[in-house]
Amino acid sequence: MRVKVDEDLCMGCGICEGLAPEVFSMANEPFAEVLLDPVPEEYEEAVRESVEECAEEAIFIIEE
Repeated sequence: MRVKVDEDLCMGCGICEGLAPEVFSMANEPFAEVLLDPVPEEYEEAVRESVEECAEEAIFIIEE
């Protein structure tokens, strides 16, 4: 799995970082960045939860 954050949609709320801090970071605000690409299997569930919880629908999963 790969994941992308749309910088134009992300409002920097940090929900994704809270749910999957190994994959997402808010260190370079104003938007989240992806730290692991591709996403290791052990973090896929947390990434899917981040997608569901993202208020701006700014996170996209790319299945490979």
